[in-house]
Amino acid sequence: MNNPVRNIRCDKAAGTLTIIDQTLLPNEEREIRLETAQDVYDAIKLLRVRGAPAIGICAAYGLYVTALDLPEEEEAFWKGLEELAAYLNSSRPTAVNLSWAIRSMMDTAQAHRAEGRTAVLEALYERAVAIQEEDIAMCTAISRYGASLLKDGDGVLTHCNAGPLATSRYGTAQGALLMAAEEGKNIHVFADETRPLLQGARLTSYELQKGGVDVTLICDNMASIVMKNGWVQACFVGCDRVAANGDTANKIGTSGVAILARHYGIPFYVLGPTSTIDMDCPDGEHIPIELRSGDEIRSLWYEKPMAPEGVKCYNPAFDVTDHELITAIITEKGICRPPFSQSLAALFEKG
Repeated sequence: MNNPVRNIRCDKAAGTLTIIDQTLLPNEEREIRLETAQDVYDAIKLLRVRGAPAIGICAAYGLYVTALDLPEEEEAFWKGLEELAAYLNSSRPTAVNLSWAIRSMMDTAQAHRAEGRTAVLEALYERAVAIQEEDIAMCTAISRYGASLLKDGDGVLTHCNAGPLATSRYGTAQGALLMAAEEGKNIHVFADETRPLLQGARLTSYELQKGGVDVTLICDNMASIVMKNGWVQACFVGCDRVAANGDTANKIGTSGVAILARHYGIPFYVLGPTSTIDMDCPDGEHIPIELRSGDEIRSLWYEKPMAPEGVKCYNPAFDVTDHELITAIITEKGICRPPFSQSLAALFEKG
């Protein structure tokens, strides 16, 4: 992939963390520096960085960078580190990569505790780098597996954004599309705009255009007609959490796409790294769903509010797609097919 997006960068010498502010895309590509725990928390909470893998990477680097300012004294240092980890972990509840990355960083810190503060900080930095490098490798493998399911001339519908901005390099669901195009397959993508935050309009169509992929932007409520017209041969979406039975949480609207795909007999694929699989979560009923401000619906993208003042809004950030609607879950370790309770568990048995 030529000129991959560098959405998260950590300068060890300067002790700084820099991200691309995704809220400004596609009209402005601006980097912002995250210097405090509040900066990192806000970047995740306010979607300046978003996408499950990218959130995890940002949190890992964020924990390292903010730990540099903790007191020298051992007890105060560890108390502060634990508080930072808990604070950053509370920024968004649904994406399991966030808690996974924070837990991995804290496990690393504890493993080096006896070596002193300097060694702990060095280990934290190295672990954060490893998390990012592992994600690059995972996304490349996921993209390759995903692309293998596409043939020349296919139409693909995708929902939300699961490309380089949301991950490290190719992406997950979107990575398969970029990889297929690199392999010379002539595919056409329909990108749902993804209300109310418009990740599909602002980010997916932006990245696919830059990647030379033929893309058409549609409103979310147009998915049915393009499927009925025979223009879609597969649906590819990312995920923020996968339960042990194969239920998956992804951006609000994903479950509706899956239902439509089932009606029209179209394969529905979910793509994500194994770090998004939560084997301690039995099913979708146990996945916490983040509720966001109604202002995102009422007024976020408008010069003036487009809803009556004071009207109640229900604005869940995610929904859960039932495992029975999913054709396959694609990870860096391979393609899992039903029954998912067995195929997902087998991934971890292999190590």
